[in-house]
Amino acid sequence: MNQLNSIILEGNLVRQAELSEPAKGFKVCKFPLAVNRFCKNQKGESFEEVSFFDVEAYGKMAEICEKNGLKGRGIRVVGRLKQNRWKDSEGKSQSKIFIVAEHVEYRPNLQKDEAQTVAGDDKLGDDDDSSRRNSQQAEERDSTEEKTEETAEAENVVF
Repeated sequence: MNQLNSIILEGNLVRQAELSEPAKGFKVCKFPLAVNRFCKNQKGESFEEVSFFDVEAYGKMAEICEKNGLKGRGIRVVGRLKQNRWKDSEGKSQSKIFIVAEHVEYRPNLQKDEAQTVAGDDKLGDDDDSSRRNSQQAEERDSTEEKTEETAEAENVVF
């Protein structure tokens, strides 16, 4: 019976995902993932802890990860831990632990116009203009959310 080996990580891609084909017809996509954790120390001061994880995807998922895996993009990876072991040239035992992706989800990429509209309109003045802008923003957000849900469904990769 297999024992439990499962992991879920959510973070940002450190750099562009890299696709390779080590054997004919076998594709591998490798990418590093940064995961931020915000916590407080004993004095109550907030600090950020960043962890970096190497992730690999195989086959069709590797191709999709390479296409969507842009530096800085938010991503959720569900997978398992794998350990490679070997002896180096001096005969010392070496090992590396990484994540094998079994399910990958990408956060939507907001275009600059949308991000500026959502973030920037709050700062403009007049009350009448403000209420009109707020209703326009709500309409834009609703349509963006619909697009985001469609895009998210299209970008969910499950194999």
